[in-house]
Amino acid sequence: MTVRLTVAQALVRFLAAQFTERDGERRRLIGATWGIFGHGNVAGIGQALVEYADVMPYHQGRNEQSMVHAAVGYARQSGRLSTHAVTTSIGPGATNLVTGAALATINHLPVLLLPGDTFAARPADPVLQQLEVPYAGDVSVNDSLRPVSRYFDRVTRPEALVPAALQAMRVLTDPVETGAVTLALPQDVQAEAYDWPEEFFAERTWAVRRPGADPTELAEAVRAVRAARRPMIVAGGGVHHSRAESALAEFAETTGIPVASTQAGKGSLPYDHPQDVGGIGHTGTATADELARAADLVIGVGTRWTDFTTASNTLFASGNVRFLNLNIAPYDGHKMAGLALVADARSGLTELTDALRLHGHRVDDEHLAGYTRAKERWEQRVDAVYAVHDPDARPTQAQVLGALDALVDERDVIINAAGSLPGDLHKLWRARSYDQYHLEYGYSCMGYEIPAAIGVKLAAPDRPVWALVGDGTYLMMPTEIVTAVQEGIAIKMVLVQNHGYASIGGLSESVGGERFGTAYRFRSDDGTYTGAPLPVDLAANAESLGMRVLRARTVRDLRTALAEARAADTPTCVYVETETADTVSGAPEAQAWWDVPVAETATRPSAVKARELYERHVSTRRRHL
Repeated sequence: MTVRLTVAQALVRFLAAQFTERDGERRRLIGATWGIFGHGNVAGIGQALVEYADVMPYHQGRNEQSMVHAAVGYARQSGRLSTHAVTTSIGPGATNLVTGAALATINHLPVLLLPGDTFAARPADPVLQQLEVPYAGDVSVNDSLRPVSRYFDRVTRPEALVPAALQAMRVLTDPVETGAVTLALPQDVQAEAYDWPEEFFAERTWAVRRPGADPTELAEAVRAVRAARRPMIVAGGGVHHSRAESALAEFAETTGIPVASTQAGKGSLPYDHPQDVGGIGHTGTATADELARAADLVIGVGTRWTDFTTASNTLFASGNVRFLNLNIAPYDGHKMAGLALVADARSGLTELTDALRLHGHRVDDEHLAGYTRAKERWEQRVDAVYAVHDPDARPTQAQVLGALDALVDERDVIINAAGSLPGDLHKLWRARSYDQYHLEYGYSCMGYEIPAAIGVKLAAPDRPVWALVGDGTYLMMPTEIVTAVQEGIAIKMVLVQNHGYASIGGLSESVGGERFGTAYRFRSDDGTYTGAPLPVDLAANAESLGMRVLRARTVRDLRTALAEARAADTPTCVYVETETADTVSGAPEAQAWWDVPVAETATRPSAVKARELYERHVSTRRRHL
């Protein structure tokens, strides 16, 4: 039996019938479709979404990149078991997807991209917005999505949709390969009719697997753990993707091994768990970084060992340090010349715990007591930077976080991605639940926070969802405020005004750049941006987009505004002006180095001094072989 539908209609109907299942939990794979319509998708996918509005929910976006961010936020909150599709027109609509696609793929989060494409039949050539490539007739701007997609196909014939759609679902549901998946859809093919086999539209359930460890690798891992005297665990985003938090807690409690976390892994243990020692690396805690410097075995669970985590290969300083990498991806399992334990995080941790329990293995009391005391000292430092001595003064950025920390509980979700906030949050934030801390730091993409908050709220409508946004990030992409207002999605936004790129300003100063071009100020007579702060009213801007805005001028105001925002059932912004971009946030300084190369030759004293310091740090870097 067949049914005659257009390609776009067939695709929408197919997507509505796809499901995932893991641990007995069954979810719809494509929960909704985001779209901005233009030529290239309005008559194809647009018409199909009208045709099948009863089975495929639709969300109207304002920017193509931000639609991908919303889909990614939804996917992460859904444990990668469900995501959204994103459809765009050809031309700039399609190329605007590239940044969002890169973010999704780098963070191993599934999203389905459906950009329109130029005519497959080429009745007129070129058409509006077509990129002409003299050496190839089959290239379009959509090919820019190839390097940032985990799977890419261009559907140039109706019947080609069947294998393309099935491959797309395979990649979206693969715990190793998942990321952005792109099906480029020529506008004429979208509207073309075809007789489809009814089996194509039958419900399919894609099992999200949990592979266990190879017995030989597991035995080697057990020997490595038992031989270690100063072991530590680095929990990455794979812990959350696997929902392995309970398994990690059992492993840590059984062995007494301390657990540090990357940005993506923070919250793998709640902050008050005895084995949690906080963030690690350049933005980590002193507790975790000192443990890392002395560790003889570092057990990475679901981490890909970025330079922020390793302090650009200067952090793990012990001469005999070795790495054990529990990772579902073999590529990541072999990093740092580590002993690979290729398995799902939950499965691998459970198997390791059972094996070590048989041997009664546990770290010695001195190691445990040492990091427990260090953790207590760090918590005292957090209390100190959160402390408020004058509630009628303007808050520091750290005090903004402290006020929010005092208000929230385990239900709240905190979203951030870029600027000075990620460093402060990684050091200071006290994560109370496994999914409270939502930092996108794989791509650290400015503009992620507001649309991602919408996606998270769609996935968890009964939870308070906070987007923490600096003024630099806000100016990048505030447009989805309109979407939140239109849909009545009650996100909460904390908009921190410090008149510039605070984090890059500090970095610029440290590397001899003298904060050049990092402040939002008028030009001075010398041509630099060192005049008075710009008279930009971001609160009024957010208000003009339909958001309720609460202005907080003091710490006392801030506490009241945050509580009011948390109770609100409409999109609400708390606007607070903190210190200017050329002052520090109040958080402790970096506890480990990060490699940003400094000019090897310069005449300005700041750059010369920065180069001297840089060379001292570089001399401590090592290759782990």
